[in-house]
Amino acid sequence: MDRPPGARDRSIGTSALRRWSDDLAAWRIPDEILARAPEPPWAHPVAVFARRADARLERTIGACHRRSIEALPEAGSVLDVGSGAGAASLPLLARASTLVAVDADPAMLDELERRVPKDRTLVRVVGRWPDVAPSVQVADIAVCAHVLYNVPDLEPFVRALHDHARRRVVIEITHAHPTSRLGPLWSRFHGLRRPDRPTWEDALAAIRSLGIDARAELDTARPDPPAASFDEVVAMTRRRLCLPAERDGEVGAALREMGYDPAEPMTWTSERHLCTIWWDR
Repeated sequence: MDRPPGARDRSIGTSALRRWSDDLAAWRIPDEILARAPEPPWAHPVAVFARRADARLERTIGACHRRSIEALPEAGSVLDVGSGAGAASLPLLARASTLVAVDADPAMLDELERRVPKDRTLVRVVGRWPDVAPSVQVADIAVCAHVLYNVPDLEPFVRALHDHARRRVVIEITHAHPTSRLGPLWSRFHGLRRPDRPTWEDALAAIRSLGIDARAELDTARPDPPAASFDEVVAMTRRRLCLPAERDGEVGAALREMGYDPAEPMTWTSERHLCTIWWDR
């Protein structure tokens, strides 16, 4: 679905940006729960991102890839902000000659580097966007996949993306917060009701409020590759819920009640409803 600029904007100016920030703040884990967490709940397992990158290299689909590749000149350059292991940008190296990858985790960039063809140039930038933006070169296109829900201060983040793309900016996010599926488990284990906003529509409204002629395209992606084992799914979920390892049995039982079958890996993941927000420079 392609929405023309201006369609269904619910607010203008700073109110859209403020709503985005306030809605994200509502996702903050209460201090009393976070204080009991034995491990950081937001840690990102590198192996999960590596499997996702391999799956995208095997089969490139979706609006994010299509809108990126169509704006990319032969032997052009790509800036990938919040690159992870390169799921959004590595497939673009079939056309691009240079990839500038920005990520706060050097281990993610290590995984990405292992997958870059030897005849392509990789520029690694360790740090957070837009803090590192002044030291990053401009590229033909800028891509940013599955990062916005971690960005409460959207204006400087988006403006820096805009300023670093010669031709196009392409952003991919899920329709709603990526941990929304854990809502029933937060209620079960902590009696905590999770928010239902912000959504892709809030992101689009906030970006358009900056005077950017952004479009949004909705599609459903192929499911991510499943975890290596059901035990890995349980451990990852338990960490997200700020629970200790001795609660793995309870978490596993709850997941099975939600339809996760330990013997069927494809039940451990699901089709993700995605939104690609893009605009030309």
